[in-house]
Amino acid sequence: MNPAPTKIRPRLILADDHQILVDGLRAMLSTRFDVVGVAYDGEQLLTLLRATSADCLLLDLAFPGRSGLELLPDVRALRPEMKVLIVTMHLDRVLADAVMHAGASGFIPKDSGVEELGEAIEQVLAGNSYLSPRVPPNPRSSGATHASLAALTPRQHEIVRLMGDGLSSAEIGAQLGLSPNTITFHRTRIRKILGLDSEWALNRLAILVQVGDQTANSLTAATNRATSSSVL
Repeated sequence: MNPAPTKIRPRLILADDHQILVDGLRAMLSTRFDVVGVAYDGEQLLTLLRATSADCLLLDLAFPGRSGLELLPDVRALRPEMKVLIVTMHLDRVLADAVMHAGASGFIPKDSGVEELGEAIEQVLAGNSYLSPRVPPNPRSSGATHASLAALTPRQHEIVRLMGDGLSSAEIGAQLGLSPNTITFHRTRIRKILGLDSEWALNRLAILVQVGDQTANSLTAATNRATSSSVL
């Protein structure tokens, strides 16, 4: 009698800048999945993806330098077939919607138990999307306005808008004809003007501004359609 075929276990890559958390995830998941690679920063992750294929990437958002949101387009370009599950401490519906729109398949908080984490991985591997039930619903107001935004220069407004599109400093610089160092200087100035204590807070604000702009554009388009209809 032939032995039963060995079940192929899904292959995972873990990407987080905290080694203790990576070690904990590896231990939690080792009974059901094979961890084939680990990355502790964005450039290390992209280098790993060029050489290693996997079924699912568990990606943190708060990387130093380039955030997980900024890395997503490069990740999707390198491994379009690979599923991406965001594992983050930021329990935020605006961010969840932004990363799902950018190509992630799931969003789950870091302190999730092994059961939910395993379920999330299985869901995205099956081609489904997964949003943790612990993520709050969309707020009544997008929060896209900020009292100090009026103090930004037109160039700084443009940089915030491009950040909301998920562009990195290098990509923003290429689009605006400026060096990455100049964009980094502007980002530091914007944070100081707005009273934001981290790059992640600036990234979140940029996403909120983008959401607010999209909402305003949708309302304008709807008003124009209604006006045209009344004329007819």
